[in-house]
Amino acid sequence: MRFTKMQGAGNDYIYVNTMQFAISDPAAVSRKWSRPHTGIGSDGLVLIGNSDKADFSMRIFNADGSEAMMCGNASRCVGKYLYENGLTDKTSIRLETLSGIKVLNLKVSHGGSVNQVCVDMGRPSGIRRLKTGGRFPHEGISLSMGNPHFVIFTDDMDSIDLGKEGPEIENNPLFPDRTNVEFATDMGNGTIRMRVWERGSGITEACGTGACATAVAALVSGIAARKNDTESNSCKEYIIEMDGGHLTIEITPERHVLMTGPAVKVFEGEIEYEI
Repeated sequence: MRFTKMQGAGNDYIYVNTMQFAISDPAAVSRKWSRPHTGIGSDGLVLIGNSDKADFSMRIFNADGSEAMMCGNASRCVGKYLYENGLTDKTSIRLETLSGIKVLNLKVSHGGSVNQVCVDMGRPSGIRRLKTGGRFPHEGISLSMGNPHFVIFTDDMDSIDLGKEGPEIENNPLFPDRTNVEFATDMGNGTIRMRVWERGSGITEACGTGACATAVAALVSGIAARKNDTESNSCKEYIIEMDGGHLTIEITPERHVLMTGPAVKVFEGEIEYEI
């Protein structure tokens, strides 16, 4: 079976075109192929398919086999895959996900390659301030960007043991469906440093929906945006710096969250697949 390894800001997935290759048990395949030493190594598996509601569809399985509702970094890479493999000539693609239809706007170079994609991630929902208990109590902002997030602002990022605190917060009883966890620090001038513990994958280099959630939490918390902050009817822009790179997040006056960032093909290959 042919696959493509792609990454967006260091968030890496294995991509399979299910219009060509069918996978009967994607959860088991994701667990097997995501292993770094005995598999391909990734944060999970992305299936690209047909859709009767949009141009194409995307399903995402985390490294532990659980299915995610949405992944911003993966959606950008899907846009690049579709265009560069000749599956579409559209530069605006409607993509069906478990959290609804997302619109991908491709930035195509003169040579025909796609290096940047802007995704309309829709509106955030369920915004509320919570305080967790347990061994690592934190106050933060809970919200959904199609999948759940808990954003915690801290002035001392270095004191956070993400490998210990992340899984405890992910599985806190406050989050019956578990949650992604972001620790964020305001760096000034609309730039925010963020690290993420992804639900079902653990520590990852980046998280697109997490970057969006962090920007929304920053706006809710009164953290100044990068540009046009004094104009109430303008977009608010934040730069979210993560371990794998940065994403530009804009929040429109209509509360739509726009995410712009890179999409990179790492390599292609073939792997044995037992039907």
